[in-house]
Amino acid sequence: MLSTIRIVLEILVTAWAAYLFYNGISRTKAVGLIRVMAVTFLIFAASTLLKLDVLLQIFDWIFIPLVCLLLIMYQPELRRSFATEQKNPSFFRKRIQTSGDQIDSILSACKVLSSERRGALIVFPRQISLKSIIDTGTRINADLSSSLILTVFDHDTPLHDGAMIVFEGRIVACGCYLPLSEQRDIKKTFGTRHRAALGMAEESDAVVLVVSEEKGTISLAYNSDLYYDLETDVIKRTLLSLFNYQSDAPEVIGEVNNEDE
Repeated sequence: MLSTIRIVLEILVTAWAAYLFYNGISRTKAVGLIRVMAVTFLIFAASTLLKLDVLLQIFDWIFIPLVCLLLIMYQPELRRSFATEQKNPSFFRKRIQTSGDQIDSILSACKVLSSERRGALIVFPRQISLKSIIDTGTRINADLSSSLILTVFDHDTPLHDGAMIVFEGRIVACGCYLPLSEQRDIKKTFGTRHRAALGMAEESDAVVLVVSEEKGTISLAYNSDLYYDLETDVIKRTLLSLFNYQSDAPEVIGEVNNEDE
């Protein structure tokens, strides 16, 4: 009886750990790692059952190097996934509520910035703390409003070149420096703002809204991807969905667009 209970507990704990791992990693590009691991396991299992000695010997040679290679390739995504789950496991996750009115205020300001060809970077932290990013800028802890956003990103203000951090309906800091993307396949014509937005999305689970100074396009970056030149209604639905953890990438987004800035 005790052995049966122990086996059941082991299965439940293993299943729970596997769920947390997949739930965290499935929101990132590292979901490809799961596919590679699954295929590798199936090949290994088939080789064992069929006693394919040559393949088994090859597995002995390449297993450790393959694991190391995959960990290096997917290191940023794995770090972000584990950091998210450790900070707030999905079973007990508190949803960050961001109202539609607040998003409307942000998008209203972005429309003006876009029409006047004024660039902007607005970062929305989620589960992973951005304290180190906030510390690079100026803390203001102000109520969110379109007028304040327009003031901050005016060409004559000293904070307009940095990023604004918005958390739970308040402007936490401005003039913050973001890490630039290290992706090699990104369009060379993308400017610093788009590279910074993508870099932030690679290094954390934050959502980044970026307005192009050259073309006036409004884009979103999250989960290591940049969604270029979106309509404001699409952005609003996506932001509401992401902030409330209802889904990761609504169907309205479509595929990643890496057109020129």
